[in-house]
Amino acid sequence: MAQRTLPARRYFGVFLLVVAVLYGLVFLTGDTRTPQLGLDLRGGTTVTLTAATPDGQAPDPTELELARQIIEQRVNGLGVAEAEVVTEGDSNIVISVPGDDGEQARELGQTAQLRFRPVVQGPEPAAPAAAETPAPGEPAAPGDPAAPSDPAAPTGAAPTDPTAPTDGAAPSDPAAPSDGAVADPSLPEPGAPPVTQEAAAAEYATLTCDPEDTTPEIDLPESFVAACTEDGSAKYLLGPAIIEGTQVADASAGTQQATGEWVVLLDFESDAESTWAAYTAANVGNNVAFTLDGRVISAPTIQGAITSNPTTITGSFDQESAEELANQLRYGALPLTFTQATAQSISTELGAEQLEAGLIAGAIGIALVFVYALLYYRLLGLVMIASLLLSAVVVYAVLVVLGRQIGFTLSLAGIAGFIVSLGITADSFVVYFERLKDEIREGRTLRSAVPRAWVRARRTILSADAVSFLAAAILYVLAIGDVKGFAFTLGMSTVLDLVVVFLFTHPLMAVLARYKVFGSSRFSGLGRHLDRARVTPERRPSADRELVGAGTGRTAQDRSDA
Repeated sequence: MAQRTLPARRYFGVFLLVVAVLYGLVFLTGDTRTPQLGLDLRGGTTVTLTAATPDGQAPDPTELELARQIIEQRVNGLGVAEAEVVTEGDSNIVISVPGDDGEQARELGQTAQLRFRPVVQGPEPAAPAAAETPAPGEPAAPGDPAAPSDPAAPTGAAPTDPTAPTDGAAPSDPAAPSDGAVADPSLPEPGAPPVTQEAAAAEYATLTCDPEDTTPEIDLPESFVAACTEDGSAKYLLGPAIIEGTQVADASAGTQQATGEWVVLLDFESDAESTWAAYTAANVGNNVAFTLDGRVISAPTIQGAITSNPTTITGSFDQESAEELANQLRYGALPLTFTQATAQSISTELGAEQLEAGLIAGAIGIALVFVYALLYYRLLGLVMIASLLLSAVVVYAVLVVLGRQIGFTLSLAGIAGFIVSLGITADSFVVYFERLKDEIREGRTLRSAVPRAWVRARRTILSADAVSFLAAAILYVLAIGDVKGFAFTLGMSTVLDLVVVFLFTHPLMAVLARYKVFGSSRFSGLGRHLDRARVTPERRPSADRELVGAGTGRTAQDRSDA
C-alpha cells in the first residue's frame, strides 16, 4: 500500500511546490496583489501611430525603435504616470495612457518633425486670409500683434507667445534662399523637387488656419512652407530648414538667477552648433521659427550672434509653458513621420462596467460547466470542479507575476480567452472519464481501470492541448492589438491545464479509486458500467467471457479484482 501511495504523494508534492512558489512571488515581491488590468478594463486612452514613408514601404526597424524610444522619453518628460509605448507589427507604435486624461494621450500622439526655419514673411492674421499679401521678400508690418519677437530678450531667441499651439509661422529672413517646396498634408512624392518661394507664397496668400485640424503637415526640409501657429491665429511664410530637430542635443527649462524669470536653454550637436552660430551672426534682429509637424511652436527674435551652447530663449514664460517648449524641442524630432491611425478612449466608469461584465460572463460559463459535471459525472464531477478551482488559483498567481515581470495586462479579450479555455480544460476531464468508463465496461474494477485509462487518455489529452497551444501561438504571432491578449491567455490556460491534470487530477483519481464509497455505482457517475464490471465471468455468455478474458489482454490480477 505504501508503494502505491508514494507516486500520488509525489505528484501532490510537486503541485503544492508550484503553488507555493507562485504565491511566494505574489506576496513577497512587488506591492500589488492583483493582476494588472488593461486600459479597456480600468479606463484610459490608446493611440496607434502608423509610420508613413515616401515609398510606402515598411520603415527600417532600427528607425522605428528609435522613434519609440523618443516618444517614450517625451511621455516621461510630460510626467504621464504608468504610460506604455510599444511597437506593434512592422510600422505601428502604440501609446497607452491609463485614466481619464484622454486629451493628454492624443497630444502625445502628435509625433513630430522638428525643424528650425527662417521667417520670410509674417506673421499675419490667418482667418480669413488677408486680401492683399506683401511680396514674398517684404518684411511684415511693424507692430503686428501676432509678431513673436521680444526686443528686450537677452542673447539668444525670445518667443512672443510661448503658450501658442503648434499651427504657426515664422518672421521673415530676406537672406533666405529662393527655392523651396510648399507644405502639403500628404507625403511628398518620391523624388519630388522642392517647390519655389513663389509657389509657397501663392499658398500663403490664401492660407486659412483651422485650430481643430491636428493633421501633421509633412514637408521637405528644402521646402519653402506656408505655416500656421498652433492656435490658428497667425500664418507665416518660412524658408528652407536651417537645422533639423535631430541635431538638438538637449533642451531644458529653468530660471535666471538675476531675475527669476523662466527661460528655455537649448543645446545643439557640435556640427549644428557651428551652423547656428553662423546663421545667428548673419541674422541679428530677424526671427527664426521652430516648427513641429509644420506648425510654428515659437518664433523668437535673434538678439545677437550665439557662438556656443546653450542658446537662451526668453519671453513671457511660466513654468508650465517653459517646460512644454523644452520638451517639444528635446523630444520633437523623430527619424520617421507618423500619422494617427486610431485613438480610442474608455472612461474609468466604462472600464469598470466592462470588467464586471467579463467577470459575470466567466462566472456563468464556470457555473454551467459545474452543473453539467455534477449531473453527468456526480462524484467524478466533484473531481472536475476541484481541478477547475485549483486551476483558477494557479492562473491568478501567474497573472500577477506576469504583470510584474513582463508588464502583461489583462484585457477584455484576455478574459474571453480564459472563458474559451474552460472548454479545453473540461475536454481533458471528459476524455479521461470516458476512457475510464471504457475500461470498466470491459470488466475491470475502478481501481485497476484508473491507471490503464490514464495511460490511454494521456496521449489524447496531450495531442488536443498541443493543437490548441499551437493555434494560440500562431494567432499571437500573426495578430495585433487585443487579439494578442486573447491568444496569450488561451495558450497560457492550455499549458496550465496540463499542469493541473497531470499533477492533481490524475493522482487524485488514483487515491479516490481505493475507497469503496467512491466506487458506488449510485454516486460515482459510472453507474451501470460499474454494475456490469461486478458480474462474474461465469454468469456472462461464453462469447463475452472469451472477449473479456482474451481480447482485452487483462492480467490475472485484473481478473481477480473483477
